[in-house]
Amino acid sequence: MWFDSHAHLDRRFFPEDLDEVIARAFAQGIEGIVTIGASADPAEMLAAVEVARAHECIWAAVGVHPHEADQAGDQTFATLASLLSDPKVVALGEVGLDFHYDLSSRGRQQEVFLAQIRMAASVGKPLVIHVRDAHAECLALLRSEPLPWPAGVIHCFTADLDTARAYVELGFKISIPGVVTFPNAGSLREAVIGLRAEDLLIETDSPFLAPVPLRGRKNEPAFVRHVGEAVARLKGLRPDDVARITALTARRIFGIEVGEAMVPRLVYPIRDSLYVNLTNRCTLRCAFCSKFKDFVVKGHNLRLLSEPSTDAIWEALIGADFERYAEVVFCGYGEPLLRWEVVADLASRVHARGIRVRVNTDGLASLVSGRDVAAALSGLVDSISVSLNAADSATYIASCPSRYGEGAFDAVCAFLRRANQVIPEVVATVVGLPGLDIEACRHLAEDDLGVGFRVRPLDDPG
Repeated sequence: MWFDSHAHLDRRFFPEDLDEVIARAFAQGIEGIVTIGASADPAEMLAAVEVARAHECIWAAVGVHPHEADQAGDQTFATLASLLSDPKVVALGEVGLDFHYDLSSRGRQQEVFLAQIRMAASVGKPLVIHVRDAHAECLALLRSEPLPWPAGVIHCFTADLDTARAYVELGFKISIPGVVTFPNAGSLREAVIGLRAEDLLIETDSPFLAPVPLRGRKNEPAFVRHVGEAVARLKGLRPDDVARITALTARRIFGIEVGEAMVPRLVYPIRDSLYVNLTNRCTLRCAFCSKFKDFVVKGHNLRLLSEPSTDAIWEALIGADFERYAEVVFCGYGEPLLRWEVVADLASRVHARGIRVRVNTDGLASLVSGRDVAAALSGLVDSISVSLNAADSATYIASCPSRYGEGAFDAVCAFLRRANQVIPEVVATVVGLPGLDIEACRHLAEDDLGVGFRVRPLDDPG
C-alpha cells in the first residue's frame, strides 16, 4: 500500500478527469495522498482542502508557494491561518524558496517563507518545503528559527547526499520524486542510497515529473509505485518494504492515524527474511545507533513493552508462517544473545523445520554470561553476524562504549574466533561510518580472525 506524499489534485490540473484519477489511485493500492494547495489565492488553497474533505484517504497541505510570494497579502494569510485549523489539513506547504525561476523577488520570498515557518511552529504542523537553487539560503532560514516537530518534508528533492543530510539533521524527511528514475539523476540516486530508508518519502508531484517508463504522460498518484520500486532497487529492499516504510513515515510526519502499524512487533519481515525481536536491552551504547532516537525500523515498531516469553515468540513465528521465508534472523532492537538460552531453544525448533537460522550479535555474550555461548549455538545456527565496528580497541571504545571498557574489543575478537570453530558461517560486520578505516577492519576480520567480512549501511538491520 503506497502513500503519495505530494500531489496537486484539483481542477486546475485535472479539469476533466479528477475523479477518475483519484479512483485509479485507490484501485492501484494507494493508501493515502497529500494534495497541495500552494497559492496566494485563497480560493486555490480552499480547493485542495475540499478535495481532502471529500475523500477519507486524502489530506491537504496549504501555504504560499514561493512563485506567488509577491502576490501574498493580508487575505492570503488570514485564509491560511483559518485553514490550518481544519483536521484534514496536515501540513503547511508547499512553501520555501525558488531562485531558479525568480517569479517573485528573492527578498519577498524569504520574508513570506519566514512568516510561514513561524506560523507552522505556532500551530504545530509540519512544513512541506519547495527549494530550488537556494539550499544554502533555505537552510540558513530554517536554522535561524524554532521549527515545528516533526519539522516536515523537503518536497521533490533532487540535490546531493550532503544537502539531504543537512535537512535530516534539522528533523526533515526527504521526499523522492519520479526524477529518481531519470537517466541523469546520479546525485539523487546517491542520496537515496546514502540516507536511512526511514528518512525517505515518495511522491509523484502530480501532474508533473512522470517517472520512467511513463515520461511524456501527465503524472498521477497511481504512478507512485514506479518511484517506490526505483527506491527499493537502490536500497536493496523489496517494493513492499519501501511501501510499508514510506507509508508509515508519511503518517507519522503528517500526524495521521497509524493504527496497527505501530503495534510492537515480535517478528517482522524485511526482504526475504523474518526477524525476531527478543529484547530491547543492549550491552553497548553505540554512537551511531538510531534506537536512541526512534524504535521504528523498516516500518516496524520494535519497542517492546516487556520481554516476550519463548512460547510467545514461537506463536508469533508460527503466525507469520516462518517456513515461507528464506531465513529466520534473531536480531531485534537489542542484543539477542543476552537471552541466548531463548535463542538456542527457538533456533532448534526453526532449524528442525529445515529453515536457515542466522543470529546478529555484538559478540559480547560470552563475556557477559561467563559461558561459551558460541558453542551453545553449535548445530542450531547456520550463520552468525558479529558487529566488529573497529580495527582496534580505542576506536571501538569511542564508537561502541560499554561498562566493559578495554576488555570489550578483545572479547568480540575472541567470540569471532570461537564462533568460527563451531558455526558454519561467521561474518564480521562494520557500519560504514565516515572516517572508519574499512581496510584495516577487513584485514583484521579476514586475515587475523579468519572470518568473512561485510560493510553494512547505517540503516541495514544486518
